[in-house]
Amino acid sequence: MIAKKVVRTTMESLDRLDRDILALLQSDGRLSGAEVGRRVGLSQPAAGARIQRLEKNGVITGYRAVVDPAALGLNIHAVIRLRTTHAQLSRALECAARTPEVVATRRVTGEDCLIFDVYCPQAGRLEEVVDALARYGPVTTSLVLRDYPAKPLTDATSANS
Repeated sequence: MIAKKVVRTTMESLDRLDRDILALLQSDGRLSGAEVGRRVGLSQPAAGARIQRLEKNGVITGYRAVVDPAALGLNIHAVIRLRTTHAQLSRALECAARTPEVVATRRVTGEDCLIFDVYCPQAGRLEEVVDALARYGPVTTSLVLRDYPAKPLTDATSANS
């Protein structure tokens, strides 16, 4: 994890070069400072300084490897929505945290309270995960047919620039 300094950064406070750097690093976090600089028209030291500032200000919070679940034998991707009570919420979150197949948890507004991203090797294991979460309230399970590439966050706000 990269150390954060408490600085209020908004998309409006980032210039075009910062947004371009963020888009590049979101698509390939292994790019060198020299390559980032070349692609955005800066020297390696200038690009490196901008990247360090973005890290220090908490805009860039880390780097990670992206793993193909199917390569690990996790052929079923499901989204499970759970409607629970406030009294059961912490127990449902603990259950999800103990379940390795649950790779992401989101607390949401609306009729559902929690949404879980789940990867399983086969349908029987998905059934077990659904049953474990259903102890805390009604669940709705949807199988993911296809994932589409995520856009960099900078794309979501480029219309405001």
